[in-house]
Amino acid sequence: MSDVLKVDDLRSGYGQLPVLDGVSLTVGQGEIVSVLGANGAGKTTLLLTISGHLPAFGGDVHFDGKSFDRVPAHEAAARGLVMVPEGGRLFPFMTVLENLELGAYHPAARARMAQSLDEVLSLFPILAERRGQLAGRLSGGERQMCAVARAMMSLPKLLMLDEPSLGLAPIMVDKVFDMVRSLVAQKGLSVLLVEQNVGNALHLSQRAYVLEHGHIVKSGPSADLLNDPDVQRSYMGL
Repeated sequence: MSDVLKVDDLRSGYGQLPVLDGVSLTVGQGEIVSVLGANGAGKTTLLLTISGHLPAFGGDVHFDGKSFDRVPAHEAAARGLVMVPEGGRLFPFMTVLENLELGAYHPAARARMAQSLDEVLSLFPILAERRGQLAGRLSGGERQMCAVARAMMSLPKLLMLDEPSLGLAPIMVDKVFDMVRSLVAQKGLSVLLVEQNVGNALHLSQRAYVLEHGHIVKSGPSADLLNDPDVQRSYMGL
């Protein structure tokens, strides 16, 4: 399996405050990889740095076989690396359809906008029903689906999801994770998933990394980490 994303010795933070210290990971083609950790571990900082929203202090990022150092966020998305931030961050006073259309902002995506819109509305039928509704009136689960659908309009090769289950009822968490699994199966996407819901994340992903205080402290097949006593004790309450 070839690597879509390769991160090597990544160091990053805010101003003079270091957060990530030598993080290395890979995501293969068509693979779902989870990054697990408590609040403050550096998970969101990792995604922001990879996607170009936050400059790195050092280290290397390679995406789709090319160096991704100092690539700004808008160019990262145009190249196929798309991040869905925590909470989705829709435009609440715009309709569902308008939010989706905003996802196709770069030229290649605009050229395929009509086709992409048909595809995402067939993948997310609830959004087809709600297309004329203001995004701010969607339920939490529907907002998350709309955020992922908007990201799909950008024609991603790698989808990075930041806490997609946050604040959702358990039944909606299952639906969101099923949605991610379906997208990978149907579209051949690669996914880098940041998630505090450790059990669900490990059941969804093939491999996982555990991040603590800016360092990777464990990594391996998700099935192995599910049975790891340290992971069970620290993150699953077992």
